[in-house]
Amino acid sequence: MQLKALSLALPPFPNNPHSQRFCLHSPLPFPCPSQTPSHHNRCSILSLTFRATNFNRILTRSYNKSDSDSLSLFSDAYEEETDSDSVLLFGDREEPASISNTRTIWAQIKQIAMFSGPATGLWICAPLMSLISTAIVGRQSSTELAALGPGTVFCDNMNLLFMFLSIATSNMVATSLAKGDKKEVQHQISILLFVGFVCGTLMLLFTQFLGSWALTAFTGPKNVHIVPAATKYVQIRGLAWPAVLYGLVAQSASLGMKDSWGPLKALVIASTVNGIGHVILCSFLRYGIQGAAWATLASQIVAAFMMIDALNRKGYNAFGFSLPSFSDFLQIFVIAAPVFVTMFSKVAFYSLLTYFATANGTHIVAAHQVMIQMYSMCVVWGEPLSQTAQSFMPELLYGFNRSLEKARTLLKSLVIIGALLGLVIGLLGVSVPWLFPNIFTPDLKVIHEMHNVLILFFIALSVSPCTHSLEGTLLAGRDLNFISLSMSGCFFLGALLLLLLSSRGYGLSGCWCALVGFQWARFFLALRRLLSPNGVLYSEEGQFKVEKLKAA
Repeated sequence: MQLKALSLALPPFPNNPHSQRFCLHSPLPFPCPSQTPSHHNRCSILSLTFRATNFNRILTRSYNKSDSDSLSLFSDAYEEETDSDSVLLFGDREEPASISNTRTIWAQIKQIAMFSGPATGLWICAPLMSLISTAIVGRQSSTELAALGPGTVFCDNMNLLFMFLSIATSNMVATSLAKGDKKEVQHQISILLFVGFVCGTLMLLFTQFLGSWALTAFTGPKNVHIVPAATKYVQIRGLAWPAVLYGLVAQSASLGMKDSWGPLKALVIASTVNGIGHVILCSFLRYGIQGAAWATLASQIVAAFMMIDALNRKGYNAFGFSLPSFSDFLQIFVIAAPVFVTMFSKVAFYSLLTYFATANGTHIVAAHQVMIQMYSMCVVWGEPLSQTAQSFMPELLYGFNRSLEKARTLLKSLVIIGALLGLVIGLLGVSVPWLFPNIFTPDLKVIHEMHNVLILFFIALSVSPCTHSLEGTLLAGRDLNFISLSMSGCFFLGALLLLLLSSRGYGLSGCWCALVGFQWARFFLALRRLLSPNGVLYSEEGQFKVEKLKAA
């Protein structure tokens, strides 16, 4: 990469707080804005730009209060071959290349893979922990395996309910960075860390004092024998709630900065701790479901502290949180309220699946527990595509390099990857319970129920990566009212279908038919919205601009 052009940009304006970022503090033959009194009639900004072009000009633009249109050209063009990407230097600090400068769709797919590849590990780790618990506990007791069903609803599914914190953090951080405001990024991180810690503390109190009552109401009178084991599991894992949500905000802030490697390293170590803990506590010491809960708790705490350390290494203070003001709460509410409705609808539907499966007996809920954990393990492979859209789309929708055409090209790349990924994870997800069911349980009745829903499992799973790509784009464009209303509609229609099929005695197959309808309805609604002329990718008038958003 070689220096191509030395250009003088437009002068700063008094109402532009970011203008002095472009000033190169060195002796100049003309006054710099930060060095010149207000009575001077001439000011300039010097910027260095590496250009990946074959034709470059060196321009000097002068700004005069009496003659603002003066423009002089003091150098001829010259040619030089290079394949380097564009990088902008602010002073002596180099910014990463933007995805908006990627020329071809295949190069864009490669850049997406560079980000989403490590991000995949982030989403895999949490369901992997639950899948490890399912496999190890299921080998020892079918009753404890059944107890994991409602137990994971109150741990893993409730964790999904707080994904509004993750989405709000990455969305706000990515948008502020696209505008070049690092102070605002630190402020947003601080207030969101406070919100995460408060929510985690409230969840800890809920699991310790109301966990048993909630589990008894959830499982019903037919399955009261699994409540004690499920209660112990929920109460032990509930001790980690403050660390889990605090670490979630730190992780999402890193992802909003387009860094997926730091959080990945943290979760790889946490998953290792979880696996070793399961082997020691469950296999050797025979603590069963309680040992699984302690191993998962330890790994979650390790992950949270490593997420915080990764954020600190980027120059941000992850240990200092501040009390949000009313305007801060309003800003968070604008994003978090619709996202909360969206995540609540999703979590409520998955919880209803487990509820209706539980009502059909121990073998049915045990088979559902294996299949839903396998489904959760596979479906998160599409989440990095959603995170990629939320991290890279804001610069194309709201940043200095706003380009709706490039945003549509980025979405096309995400959908291509999602379609291929859906087929791969669908086939892999089906093959494990089909060919190796004894990994999870030796009970033949449970295995028979698992095999009955394999086709429905594949149909529901194969569309999920594309759905994540579309919904991530809607979140990045902050078309939040639509996504919350559409998810709520899918929940109510899916719940009615689930109630109808269960009342007619379709059992576990009826539950998974309802899941198929739920997933495909989400896909078609999001696709239709993005292809609409009034959607975030086609609205040139900018009605979806961030400063015009209002709380519903």
